[in-house]
Amino acid sequence: MNGESLNIEQDNLAKLKEQFPNLFTEGKLDWEKLKATFSDDINFANERYVLNWAGKSDAFKALQVPTTATLKPMPEESVNFDTTENIFIEGENLEVLKVLQKSYYNKIKCIIIDPPYNTGSDSFIYPDSFKENKADYEKRIGDKDEEGYLMKEGMFRKNSKDSGHFHSNWLSMMYPRLFLAKNLLKVDGVIFVHIDDNEVHNLRMMMNEIFGEENFVAEIIWQKSKKGDAKLIATIHEYILVFAKNKLYSIEKGIWRIKKDGADEVLSQYDIFKKQFENNHVLISAAMQNWFKSFPKSDARTNHKHYKYSDDRGLYFPDNFAGPDDGRTSRPRYDIIHPITGKSCKKPSTGWRWDEKRTQEALLANPPLIHFGDDETTIPCRKSYLKNIDSEPFASVFYRDGRSATLQVEEYVGKGVFNFPKNIEVLQDLIGLTTNDNDTILDFFGGSGSTAHAVIDMNKESGYRKFIIVQLPEICEDSSKAFEAGYKTIADISKDRIRKVIKKIEKEKAENPDMFDNGKQDFGFKVFKLTSSNFKIWRGNEVNEDNLVQQLEAFTDPVHADSSLQNMLYELILKAGYQLTDKVEETANYYSIAEGQLIIALKKLDKEIVAKIIAANPKKVITLDNLFVGNDQLKTNTVLQMKDAEIDFKTI
Repeated sequence: MNGESLNIEQDNLAKLKEQFPNLFTEGKLDWEKLKATFSDDINFANERYVLNWAGKSDAFKALQVPTTATLKPMPEESVNFDTTENIFIEGENLEVLKVLQKSYYNKIKCIIIDPPYNTGSDSFIYPDSFKENKADYEKRIGDKDEEGYLMKEGMFRKNSKDSGHFHSNWLSMMYPRLFLAKNLLKVDGVIFVHIDDNEVHNLRMMMNEIFGEENFVAEIIWQKSKKGDAKLIATIHEYILVFAKNKLYSIEKGIWRIKKDGADEVLSQYDIFKKQFENNHVLISAAMQNWFKSFPKSDARTNHKHYKYSDDRGLYFPDNFAGPDDGRTSRPRYDIIHPITGKSCKKPSTGWRWDEKRTQEALLANPPLIHFGDDETTIPCRKSYLKNIDSEPFASVFYRDGRSATLQVEEYVGKGVFNFPKNIEVLQDLIGLTTNDNDTILDFFGGSGSTAHAVIDMNKESGYRKFIIVQLPEICEDSSKAFEAGYKTIADISKDRIRKVIKKIEKEKAENPDMFDNGKQDFGFKVFKLTSSNFKIWRGNEVNEDNLVQQLEAFTDPVHADSSLQNMLYELILKAGYQLTDKVEETANYYSIAEGQLIIALKKLDKEIVAKIIAANPKKVITLDNLFVGNDQLKTNTVLQMKDAEIDFKTI
């Protein structure tokens, strides 16, 4: 009770909503729908099928406004900074996606994100007002406390279901991020978005608009538990929406198959028996059958118990190669002679699937690809080897216990530190489904670092996949388990988990080197933080008669006083369109990037240095304009010489 009298307006609206729920949008009465329902003159202007919401135009504006922000390298927080090609970026993901646009356009093979589900208790960054300007927004996401940490108060907005823009707020948050993310995907790239019932319908429509309905791949249902508590129906599943940048290219170039559960373990045990019994296939087959019997029926390995025969080619089962029962009378019905009895074997009633030439080739193979029974009374079969068919298409519905992900993260950061982490086995299935060994995976809702964990763990066995993780340095509440464990931000949790995963793998590798791929492996990550530009930005809209002279004086040196050479270097690498992992070689006077394609001079310039740079024959050269101060002739000559050498020359 609140002691107030009955609110007549709210009571009437509640009654109307009970009878006509279709008249309400996001909890508010829609006058256009009301008029259409009760008026004889029904006329919807601009009728078309489209997803629309309050603030959509502002969402478009948000993605179109360029950023001047950059990424600051943090070698002291990294692991193997100089050699790794994995990246962790700490910062607000919309700004980070903008920063990455030039360098990573069409470079990412797979994006996996687990955004806020908009349950009514989520807090996430979105404009407090649909009229909030960029300066106010940047100030809000950049406000820091005395220790330099982003302030949670005022930065996030709790998106309550009581809000008149409940769905609109979420859509306005997601739209520009997904739009920019699409730009980063390769032409055969794929995006996976985890979501639940609250927004799956809106997300599907929004992604249809951004990616094109023709590039929809699947709506995967992940059953996370066997039972649940509910007054009506227990919801025990979530969704993973899958879209391709170009579905035709993805079909052509993608893998789109996953390892069958238990197949790797069966093949590993088979290799053990082969060594133990010195390729005696009778003993190997008997041992495999006994091994399968040692597991309960629910064990995934028992799904392959029909692979109980062995030859020099591997573990196999006798598979039918009779022709299909399709009524055809022209199927081949040639004789196949039993190798022991010398008599013609029994034929299938529908004839053979293969023609006689193919069967003869299979019989002459070493070892033969045809399996015979004890005598001619058994129909011969073709050998189907587990190693050749140990993968299968990914099913649109699958079960994986959701609790296992919590145990995975607790092993590294402690109990109760991070809620609702992603499951690394599911992530590995999705990554393996769509990527090859050298592809890059992006997750811009990084959370506890599960995607990085999944990629590193996959590379442990083989491959050289790379990750880019983006996570906001969201403050851990003082009362949280994370804060008690010593973590100040969610990004700190993620970075610490990745470090501990790497440390554990390196220990395992030292103790059991034979278990690891001897090829190129990357157990490291570079840390970067979103920050303002190292270079002064001319604010034309802020110039007036009173401060014009002051601004001009400030721009005699375009570099901020607290900018380091390394910070400027990486900002210019990004803005020149090169990647954060491109090789950087430092000489006495300049930096050479990407095997000499780009040269950046930040220290000193004279006639001899310019000559050396031109002799190196780079595609592009960037230098500071103030290195020419007092020597206009050197600058003029440098510009002309670079032009003659067909080198793209820029000054800052």
